[in-house]
Amino acid sequence: MHITVDTTRCVGAGQCVLNAPEVFDQDEDGLVTVVTPRPAAEEWADVRRAGGLCPSRAITVHEA
Repeated sequence: MHITVDTTRCVGAGQCVLNAPEVFDQDEDGLVTVVTPRPAAEEWADVRRAGGLCPSRAITVHEA
């Protein structure tokens, strides 16, 4: 799994950080940042949930 984000789409809702705080954070403007671009397998469910809950679809989860 690999994660990319599009900060131009991010609205700062924070669902990513609430659901996968070990993988996502927010910068000083409240926009998503990835702190762990290749998370461990035990974090994958949280990452998928965070990506699915992102209201602006700024998070892309690459499964391969």
